[in-house]
Amino acid sequence: MEKKSPQESETRMTELVLPNDTNLIGNLLGGRLMYWVDIVGALAASRHCRNVVATVQVDSIDFKNPIKRGDMVELYAKLTWVGRTSMEVKISVYSENLFTGEKILTNEAFVVFVSLDRFRKPVEVPGLMIETEEEKEEWEKAIGRKAHRLKNK
Repeated sequence: MEKKSPQESETRMTELVLPNDTNLIGNLLGGRLMYWVDIVGALAASRHCRNVVATVQVDSIDFKNPIKRGDMVELYAKLTWVGRTSMEVKISVYSENLFTGEKILTNEAFVVFVSLDRFRKPVEVPGLMIETEEEKEEWEKAIGRKAHRLKNK
């Protein structure tokens, strides 16, 4: 099976934080953000394998800064590691104040997906071409996260 570069499946999603998306103090609900993270991650994984994918593990999601009502949210998903049937996707989340243009990293998440065939059985995925030092570093970190997941199973 031919390898693909992480750029081939990179996915970007943009959302606007509306009042219905916020808690009582005007911050984006964590559950809403996790929903968006799952969607953009699944889209990137599906682009890589060209199959339906299922979320099998949310390895981590770090909440670094709150996202306010009225902010634009940009989510960037990029594959960091692939196995035989599974893929790890890193999702970086940025908020942008529409009035000032200030843009800050608010969240990072690592989610693992498995590729499924038309019978909903796991199926092999293409390899991942690692071309840059940053991609190599992400790959090595992903291997560490995988070892941690297996140890805690």
